[in-house]
Amino acid sequence: MSMNNNNPPKSLGASSSPFSNAGMPGNPVFSQAQAQAQLSAGFQAQFQLSQAQALALAQSKAQALAQAQGQVAHAQFQAQLQAQSLSLNQAQNAGIGNIGSSSPSFSTPGSASVKRIFQRPPMRPPGVPMTNTMSPLRMMELTPAARRKKQKLPDKQLQERVAAILPESALYTQLLDLETRVDAAVARKKVDIVEALKNPPSVQKTLRIYVFNTFANQLQTIPKKPNAEPPMWTLKIIGRILEEGIDPDQPGFVNKTNPFYPKFSSFFKRVTISLDQRLYPDNHIIIWEHARSPAPQEGFEVKRKGEKEFTVNIRLEMYYVPEKFKLSSALMEVLGIEVDTRPRILAAIWHYVKARKLQNPYDPSFFNCDAQLQKVFGEDRVKFTMVSQKISQHLSPPPPIHLEHKIKLSGNSPAGNACYDVVVDVPFPIQRELSALLANGERSKEIDACDEAICATIRKIHDHCRRRAFFLGFSQSPVEFINALVQSQSQDLKMVAGEPSRSAEKERRSDFFNQSW
Repeated sequence: MSMNNNNPPKSLGASSSPFSNAGMPGNPVFSQAQAQAQLSAGFQAQFQLSQAQALALAQSKAQALAQAQGQVAHAQFQAQLQAQSLSLNQAQNAGIGNIGSSSPSFSTPGSASVKRIFQRPPMRPPGVPMTNTMSPLRMMELTPAARRKKQKLPDKQLQERVAAILPESALYTQLLDLETRVDAAVARKKVDIVEALKNPPSVQKTLRIYVFNTFANQLQTIPKKPNAEPPMWTLKIIGRILEEGIDPDQPGFVNKTNPFYPKFSSFFKRVTISLDQRLYPDNHIIIWEHARSPAPQEGFEVKRKGEKEFTVNIRLEMYYVPEKFKLSSALMEVLGIEVDTRPRILAAIWHYVKARKLQNPYDPSFFNCDAQLQKVFGEDRVKFTMVSQKISQHLSPPPPIHLEHKIKLSGNSPAGNACYDVVVDVPFPIQRELSALLANGERSKEIDACDEAICATIRKIHDHCRRRAFFLGFSQSPVEFINALVQSQSQDLKMVAGEPSRSAEKERRSDFFNQSW
């Protein structure tokens, strides 16, 4: 039985333990003899006793008082010993600062040779008022064991008893199985799409780069006026992906863009434009970097004041995803590749080894090097896992593209008709559609709404099934059903109240209350 810890437990008899409440104010020791004396005093006031009974009663009263006085004296002696032991313990541990860490041993009267270990109750901090004094020994509260949760069925699944009542539910179960397979297939396809978007497939296309300049307010074309604007020129670098079957040089083609292809700046990592330092000493180098300006642009434009013609140097560094490398002459001679990605270079080496049967038959983790591979690796045999590390010295960034353009400030505007073709990797147009498919959440919202409606209907079916089982059991055997229901509710009530060990049947009998504590 659990007890309330807010009230100190009372001693039910004489106790020689140092933890007794006899020495504490407000907690007197009640013995069995005192209780009998009080009862006898009450009986004497109501009934007339004989002389022999009165004498026996007086003797028992005297014995009870003597026993009570002896217990009080013993409790006071125990309290004095406890106070002495506490003072000794504090004096010994004053330099340590841990007063309650050790407990001295002392001998009780009558047994001086036997040592007992004194366990001191926890002390209250100094300065804290003793408002609620209670015994240091607290009764442990009994907490009921956690009920094991029943395994919750999915909201869209029908229970077996419901399926037995409704034979038509077999079709619904088949639809659930089909939905599970469809969801699994869609999830796999989405994972495949995500992986494909990480390394998007691409096709090689030709990027045509146009470099030209325009000019205005030049002295050669317009006579000088007093308040005229200063002469200006503008350098433009634009480009387009060549479409099959379309003439790229037709009028107006430069101004058209295909929305399925990346913009012009997406193909470059860095663009450097160098002007004539003698004409523009302060800012003669213009640098554009993809890392600082990730927003794609249709082209590049440089605008300056000037009236003298000069040559502009343009340096274009390509931006490859994944990164590409230029092979050394020795490795290029083996593989026949000039620029490619590291995985494709490793795959080409493996195909070269496999085609020439250079793999070591005794240790397949090594391959033998022929004359051309020895120029690359410098060894007779190489381990496959070391190839990636050894070819690093044969890989270098691809060379940039160098272009030159002469700024013309006379004649037709725009000036310049030069164009340059560069092979680039263009992702498939379907990539954008796949990205839009993953980002589209309208269909998923519609499916979620249907799932919520199905789950609500299934919950209603389960509720009606429970009601049907309730009334069906009551109609078949009302008495047994009500008894079982009351017993079940009683057990649940005990669980909720935190008293699972109580037995109402035993508490109904007086033998339960006559048991020892």
